[in-house]
Amino acid sequence: MPYAAITYRVKPGHEDEIADIFAGFQRVDTPDFAGDDGAAAGRLLGTAVFIKDDIMVRVIHYEGEFAAIARHMARQRGVHLIEDQLAPYLQEQRDTSDEAGFGRYFRDATMRCISQLSVQTHPAGR
Repeated sequence: MPYAAITYRVKPGHEDEIADIFAGFQRVDTPDFAGDDGAAAGRLLGTAVFIKDDIMVRVIHYEGEFAAIARHMARQRGVHLIEDQLAPYLQEQRDTSDEAGFGRYFRDATMRCISQLSVQTHPAGR
C-alpha cells in the first residue's frame, strides 16, 4: 500500500504552535474516497505529520487513486480549519479555499517518491 508525502515550508521557531494546531485536528468524515465519476477510488489508511525547523511533511498512507485524495480532503471541514490556522506560520501563502486551489497545492507540494518498502514486498515476508 503506497505512501505519499506533502511538504509545507513554515516559519522556523513555531514548531510548538504548529504542533498545537495539529493536536486539535478534526479527522475526515470517512476514510473512503471517490473518483471523478463518483465510484469508489480508494481509502485513507493513515497520516502522520513531521516538523523540523522550516520544513513540515505530511505522510499519507493510502490505497487506490492518489489524485482522488486531494478532492476528498478539499471537501473536509477539518482540513479547511487547519489550513486557516496554519496560514500565519507558512512561508508562502497559498489558496486552498476551493477544490481547484487545494488540488493545485496538493500536486505541487507532493514529494517525489524514490523508495517504498514493506513487509508485503519483502522476499522473506511471503
